[in-house]
Amino acid sequence: MSAARAAEAPHPVNATQTGLRIEDVLDRLAATGDPAVRAAAEELVQALMDFYGAGLERALQLLSAPGNRHAAGDPVAPLLGDELVASLLVLHDLHPEDRTTRIARALDSVREHELDVVDFDETTGTLRLRSAEAAGTGCGCAANGTTARQAAEDALACFAPEVTAVEVQSAGTPGEPPLLQIGLGPDSRATAGRPAPAKTA
Repeated sequence: MSAARAAEAPHPVNATQTGLRIEDVLDRLAATGDPAVRAAAEELVQALMDFYGAGLERALQLLSAPGNRHAAGDPVAPLLGDELVASLLVLHDLHPEDRTTRIARALDSVREHELDVVDFDETTGTLRLRSAEAAGTGCGCAANGTTARQAAEDALACFAPEVTAVEVQSAGTPGEPPLLQIGLGPDSRATAGRPAPAKTA
């Protein structure tokens, strides 16, 4: 949490106060006389607890892994590359990497589709990608493009929810703009001193 956000917090968050707050909300919903409303609220609370519980469990697994425990580099690096934990960090604006790096992480997690970034429209949240497979080659190109787009959307939802739409074009599309080279650079906190190669056209 940033210093500014911490300063805005009215009081520290702790398990006791949070539990009392949840119980108060549930009691107020029960007072409406509609059991379906309380049941829905309880289901919502349980879903959130399951989500955060799974995230905490995953974080502990990553941090306690033998390869990470004695790593000379950044011990937080495995957390940043994990979809579940990264989604929690992004949700609360705690992920230390910028959008470009997180987009690169998302695409690297689906690298079997060989997708490269063309551009990102900040106004619409649209990320345009180019598939390495040239148009008209192979079989089932349309299906492959749809699969690649879905895979990219799923990964981006975890690492870069700022991306609200994904467009995938085949390599060799006439009039396409030059590719943006996005990679995990040497200054990324997740590289632990080892830069990842940038993707090229």
